Amino acid sequence: MYTKKDIAALEKTWKTSPRWKGIVRPYSAEEVVKLRGTLQIDYPLARHGADKLWHLLKNEPFVRAMGAVTGNQAVQQVHAGLKAIYISGWQVAADANDADHTYPDLSLYPVLSVPHLVKRINNALMRADQIQHMENKTYTDWFAPIIADAEAGFGGSLNAFELVRALIAAGAAGLHLEDQLSSLKKCGHMGGKVLVSVELFIEKLITARLAADIMGIPTLIIARTDAESATYIRSDADPVDKPFISKERSFEGYYKVRSGIQYAVARACAFAPYADMLWCETSKPDIGQAREFAQGVHEKCPGKWLAYNCSPSFNWLKHYDLKTLRTFQEKLADMGYKFQFITLAGFHTLNASMFELAKDYASEGMYAYAKFQKHEFELQEKGYSALKHQTFVGAGYFDELQSAITSGHTSTHAMKGSTEEDQFTTKTQKNAKNAEKHRKTQKNAKNAEKGEIGKTRNFITN
Repeated sequence: MYTKKDIAALEKTWKTSPRWKGIVRPYSAEEVVKLRGTLQIDYPLARHGADKLWHLLKNEPFVRAMGAVTGNQAVQQVHAGLKAIYISGWQVAADANDADHTYPDLSLYPVLSVPHLVKRINNALMRADQIQHMENKTYTDWFAPIIADAEAGFGGSLNAFELVRALIAAGAAGLHLEDQLSSLKKCGHMGGKVLVSVELFIEKLITARLAADIMGIPTLIIARTDAESATYIRSDADPVDKPFISKERSFEGYYKVRSGIQYAVARACAFAPYADMLWCETSKPDIGQAREFAQGVHEKCPGKWLAYNCSPSFNWLKHYDLKTLRTFQEKLADMGYKFQFITLAGFHTLNASMFELAKDYASEGMYAYAKFQKHEFELQEKGYSALKHQTFVGAGYFDELQSAITSGHTSTHAMKGSTEEDQFTTKTQKNAKNAEKHRKTQKNAKNAEKGEIGKTRNFITN
């Protein structure tokens, strides 16, 4: 049974915490508490990630991220120094969905596909952390916040509510929703996009915030608008939309819109009170366009955080030279673009690297693979660790587990006598490992000796 004290505590948090400055909730604290149920279940991965992401955005000039399509890709990203992970619905559609099909980005995949990838990636990060902790190393903070694609909500508000709940339960720190009609949702760089009214999209944003509040997690919500390049809108009822709607109608009855940055600014400003960050999907990488959007938003919403999609759908070198691109993101950061991400990095690197190796292998055989392996050895100097694939996935961790179960009395360790131990371990590493083994043996012997002395004392006393 909830009490007035519970309601008052939540109201105080909303009013006093810097985390909620500028965030509007049209529902009450009492409604949230009423909907929580008796047992308030915590979601530590989502909570930790959301807190970390908010602090990163608040204190860093900007946060870089890339789209990961597997757990291993996410581990490599974090190990290489990225502080956040992005999960793209496009990539899930292409190669990581629960239907086990390859799809274009048309919301064809099952609704829980993205939450399942969030869980998969968090599990991979947890394994990396367990291995590092077992080895008593502290050089990498593996629990990078995950920002996930919630598409257009996969339906109405109740559908969006359930999706957001699933994302938080899987450990997502943040999510984004877009203002397209969910039944016709398309990749932001496709044609024929149909918007929903401002009022209807705000309802989705409120839905996402309510779901997070009910679960007690400070999830970051990104509102994306496709108004810069959309073609149609479903309704002409909202006053924000009306100035940008023409009299022309489509065959299906949708209203034609005059898309562009000004329309994107108008919609983003309407979404701002209900979101932590705003994202304008654009059709090309354009600093001038980015500045126009940022200035338009900040004129009405000073200091509002912005997100920018550094998309592989853009032909970057067609628009900028390499020298200019070295500082492209820093220029965006100066305008307030705090979260900058390459949506399809996982898809492109996965395909390009495999094609390159397969092409060489088809013509050169093992010479090609040995060249690739030589490159892996070179990457080890920079911290790369997947060359030792048995260790990377946790064979040593499960050896340690088996040893704990049997009190050390096991002769079937997977790593002992393995080709990886024999062929991929340097002399220095072997010496260090032998020294650690000797230290453990001595410690066990001392413990055993203490045990025997204790038994003798007990015998004498009795």
